[in-house]
Amino acid sequence: MSRIAYVNGRYLPLNRASVHIEDRGFQFADAVYEVIAARGGGLIDEDMHLKRLHRSLGELRIAAPMSDAALKLVMREVLRLNGIADGTLYLQVSRGSAPRDFPFPKSAKPSLVMVARRGRGPAAALIENGVGVITLPDIRWARPDIKSVALLPNALGKQRAKEAGAYEAWQIDRDGNVTEGTSSNAWIVTADGEVVTRRADNSILNGVTRLGLIGLLAREGLKLVERPFSVAEAKAAREAFLTSTTNFVLPVVSIDGTPVGNGYPGSIVRRLRQIYEEYIVAQEPAL
Repeated sequence: MSRIAYVNGRYLPLNRASVHIEDRGFQFADAVYEVIAARGGGLIDEDMHLKRLHRSLGELRIAAPMSDAALKLVMREVLRLNGIADGTLYLQVSRGSAPRDFPFPKSAKPSLVMVARRGRGPAAALIENGVGVITLPDIRWARPDIKSVALLPNALGKQRAKEAGAYEAWQIDRDGNVTEGTSSNAWIVTADGEVVTRRADNSILNGVTRLGLIGLLAREGLKLVERPFSVAEAKAAREAFLTSTTNFVLPVVSIDGTPVGNGYPGSIVRRLRQIYEEYIVAQEPAL
């Protein structure tokens, strides 16, 4: 079956889906996006994703392309047309098309595109054995809290991780502290069992999986601490892990080649992975 994309009111075969060459998302990265996990035909944490979408649009002063009710209908139709129960849905909103100039155009209408693909997250071996990360300087612009499509530094970091045989790159600020991964939030577990992640300020993207997991920690009797942590502290931590929409909760077992803990996924991250999977299952539509 040919994949189907949504482009500004039309459902089109993927190889025919396109936007105008003067779309500002293409020329200026003047656009925002969301990636939402689909499980059992339902969209996980859909309302939190839409809330973050509106925040990003508001920060860039881009109008919403349609109401949330209409957006939810289109998202479900994209999943249905592609026959996807488990996978991801990608949506992007740009400021629209206009003759190329830096100031905001007065007459441009927001452009909305969506695509979906199948998948159930990382391979079982990665979940069982954990992954390695490398560290590198955070060279992104000063507002990574906005989920914009200006992802070149992230792509460069992901490529460096791939070339180093690592799964992800953790980015480091000028003070030597971890901000986040190129496409994930970064976490450690201290020797005392505290679960530590950086506070969601302008230096990181407030991940939806991050927010969902935070809501589960107190129920499990685990203490959350939101603060910066250094590379040295991360390497000396009891456990480490990352979170994202596509990875959910994934153990990190080495940083720059240095084993974390005993070099295997620890008991706390395994527990968090399990409770987050249960959290997802609870959101799947009833058959």
